[in-house]
Amino acid sequence: MGEKHRVRFEPVGIEIEVDEEQTVLRSASEQGLMLMHGCKEGQCAACKSFVLDGDDIELDRYSTFALPDYEKEEGFTLLCRAHVYEDVTIELLNFDEEMIRSGLPIQNAVAEVVAINHVTHDLRHLVLRLIEPAEITFFPGQYMDIQVPGTDVTRSFSMASTNGRQLEFVIKVYPDGIFSSYLDTKLKVGDRLDLTGPFGVFTLRDAPDRDLIFIGGGAGLAPILALLRSMAERGIDRKAVFYYGARTAQDLCFVEEIEALRDKLPGFKFIPALSEPVEGADWAGETGFITDVLRRHGLDLKKAHAYLCGPPPMVEAAMPLLAQLGTPEKHIYYDKFTTTGGED
Repeated sequence: MGEKHRVRFEPVGIEIEVDEEQTVLRSASEQGLMLMHGCKEGQCAACKSFVLDGDDIELDRYSTFALPDYEKEEGFTLLCRAHVYEDVTIELLNFDEEMIRSGLPIQNAVAEVVAINHVTHDLRHLVLRLIEPAEITFFPGQYMDIQVPGTDVTRSFSMASTNGRQLEFVIKVYPDGIFSSYLDTKLKVGDRLDLTGPFGVFTLRDAPDRDLIFIGGGAGLAPILALLRSMAERGIDRKAVFYYGARTAQDLCFVEEIEALRDKLPGFKFIPALSEPVEGADWAGETGFITDVLRRHGLDLKKAHAYLCGPPPMVEAAMPLLAQLGTPEKHIYYDKFTTTGGED
């Protein structure tokens, strides 16, 4: 390990020590601080912050879409890519002070494959049973890093589960995906995988007087399913609507379980929509991109909390639309599934 330096976060007044060999975000996560972040790859900008004091900071490789050169010159940085070589003070631009202090330290774990189910032509339901430790504490909606066997490469996947003994993932398969192709061609029941986590801030905020809007697409179903399952288990009766976008009816999954949640969540509605419905097929539901459906419904979302998870184009289209419908920006929570090497 390298030399350690003090990092102070404003306006919350929290200080930590960060090793030069670790990113600021990784070090904060290991110390139980839940700073806002998304991809951890320098692509989504969720962890973008401003350097108030100190300039000896180096960034690992990142996307200039997340941090344009002019912003870097002005003093902005990405916590998931930043290594500090002196004491620094950083202003958090996107934060929830209560959540920052409620974080869980990340852990390393080993899990055994229990099942690999094909739920659509390109989505797999991966179920793991924890071996060591036997349980991990996490908040529904968070994600884990899974190491690709035989490499030092990891990929991040959101959990659909609500408890830390058996972990469920919904993973999209890409032809050249480093992990997903391994999942589809080599991984089998009984194999073991190395995991690290939990990560992420896509968790349900405690606001009983606020309605909930969930918008998902593809594998973005996983963390939303975790939130809905958690609500049902905890008896949370907030009014909630889940808009889920798929191409065809064959791309829908977990529909029966989601529909059945109405029995435990009286104020819950599920609205799937098909962007490419098959002509002549037996489909009486909504059609079009999920954002088009939401726009047609013309909801008043001034008092709503919105949760978005799925492909970047969907998230990027939904965010301004939610703002137009009245959702305060600070109450729009998103998990943008960026891709690395051709997979989520």
